[in-house]
Amino acid sequence: MSHLHQFVGFSLEGHGYAVPLSQVERVVHAVEMAPLPKAPDIILGVINFSGRIIPVVDIRQRFRLPAKETEIYDFLIIARTSRREIAFTAEAMAGVLDCPEEEFITAEKIVPGLEYVQGVMRLKDGLIFIHDLDQFLSLDEERSLEKAMKEMGSQ
Repeated sequence: MSHLHQFVGFSLEGHGYAVPLSQVERVVHAVEMAPLPKAPDIILGVINFSGRIIPVVDIRQRFRLPAKETEIYDFLIIARTSRREIAFTAEAMAGVLDCPEEEFITAEKIVPGLEYVQGVMRLKDGLIFIHDLDQFLSLDEERSLEKAMKEMGSQ
């Protein structure tokens, strides 16, 4: 029996992306973000979610997509990396996607050293890139974000 991977699918600029379901806490409609002074450029701001202050990562910048203002009909995916809770925007949601082992291709088999991508899921109508959330922020970005978050908390 084949192992089944589960992902939360979403789209940006009409392209399909996904993150492991096990890392996603919630998907909510976009809300206004507060600026986070001294945060790295990859951080759009922060949101207050159930009393927790969560940084919002600019996923579009990471994948070199054109900048776009967050719209009221966009979504925020709240997820957990091995180091912290983050949120990022999505234009449309595809829901939970089941991927049999044979339809999942690791990033190393496609392009060794492919940054931020854990693998690719083959679908009948195309490919979906699976994000590696633990690699999303560089160590320098992590340090800078941690410092900005601490300074915000001390104000």
